Parts: sequence; C-alpha cells; structure tokens
Amino acid sequence: MKKKPLILITNDDGVHAQGIRELTELMMKLGEVIVVAPDSARSGSACAITPVQPVRLEMLSRSEGLSVWSCSGTPVDCVKLALEKVVPYEPDLLVSGINHGDNASISLHYSGTIGTVLEACMKGIPAIGYSLRTREQECDFSPYRKIITQIAQSVLADGLPQDVCLNVNFPVTDRLQGVSVCRMARGSWQQEWRQTEREGEYTLTGFFTNLEPEASDTDYWALDHNMAAITPLQLDMTHYPSLNRKFTTDL
Repeated sequence: MKKKPLILITNDDGVHAQGIRELTELMMKLGEVIVVAPDSARSGSACAITPVQPVRLEMLSRSEGLSVWSCSGTPVDCVKLALEKVVPYEPDLLVSGINHGDNASISLHYSGTIGTVLEACMKGIPAIGYSLRTREQECDFSPYRKIITQIAQSVLADGLPQDVCLNVNFPVTDRLQGVSVCRMARGSWQQEWRQTEREGEYTLTGFFTNLEPEASDTDYWALDHNMAAITPLQLDMTHYPSLNRKFTTDL
C-alpha cells in the first residue's frame, strides 16, 4: 500500500499557538504529521540559527499519525533538527504557520515563518508558508481552511519547481473574494522605533507604506481586496541583468 504523505509543520509563533493547532488539524486529513516548533514565540527571526549555544528538543506528545516536538531554538533550528533528528525520512511537504500577522511585501524578509519555508526549499522539500493579516492571538480560521487544504493538496500532487516555495497570505474576512497568484508589492517600513520611559531604550514599532497602491498584481492589492495572495518565491536572488554591468575598472 502507498504510504500517506509525510508533512512537517512548524511556525514562529510557538508550538502552542492557535495557528499551528489549526494547521495541524488540516494537514492530518492529508497525511502523517510531525510538528517541530519553537517553545515560545520567535517572530521576526527570519533565517536566524543558533550557532553558539546548545538547543533543546523535547517531545510533547505522540498519537496515531501525529507527533509534536518543542524546540528551544529559532524556527529554522526547528527545521534543521527535525530533518536530521526527528523525521524518519524526507517529508513530502513542509508547511509553516498559520502566522498571526501577514508576511506580504518586504515583511517576508523578516519573517520566521518564511525563514522555515526557505530552509526547507534549500533542502529540496516543497514548502508553503501561511499567514493571516491580524495580530489577534485567537482567530477564526474557518474562512481559509478550504484554500489552505487545496494549496497543500496541489503541491503534494504536483510539487513545485526547483528552488521555488510559496508565501500565502490571507486578509481578515468572513468570505474570501478570490485567490490571486501575485508578486510582492514594493513597500517600506517607517518610524520603526519608539522610545520607552527609560532613557536610551526603544521598542520596535512603525508602519508600512505600500509604494505602489494602484498596482493590481501585488500581494498587498489582493489582501486589500479581500483575496488570498499566493506569491511564489525563489532562492536565487541574483539580479541577472546586472551581471553584464562593469563595477570596476579592468585590472
């Protein structure tokens, strides 16, 4: 008999976050599931790793078709440890999230959710990151369950191109108006630090500005119009037209 797909799940909100519980429930309908996630929130970790101190890995539970592990390291540490020390063979799919907060436009560069997706992609494993445009810790994920499942099923069935992964963002809505396969919007974070009551101490804050609000082919436009935004990402960040440019004089 054909084995069920093996699906690895992680996030950057922590192993006890509502989003990862929801994602686990959905993925268990598609295959065997292993969850390896940080022991607490690690938002903004991007692709960070822990090179100078030990990282602890602990099994929290095991049941039919599901095991759940907690890791003291970063989200990417979770993926590295899972692939080397936990999974019995290479997973068919990695999914990350559901993140509490969108990872659209340039925000994806800071995201631990997307950091894990890129790590899996570097290992040749099809990977998807799911995020919801909210900071609420308790959310209604029901409007997105069907789309989340369909995207995962599509990737399990057909795979993804080499060195390509998916960044999926959802607006907060009772009813999605559609799905857009789209590019990242150009944007900028501004006024990113606020001083606390203590001299010389600051907290990270700020606001995001979409620099092309009228462009209808971007993730921000899709979210602003109550659509799910699917953005294919690639590992190769080379700007190929610039390879023909001379940056130095001939030696």
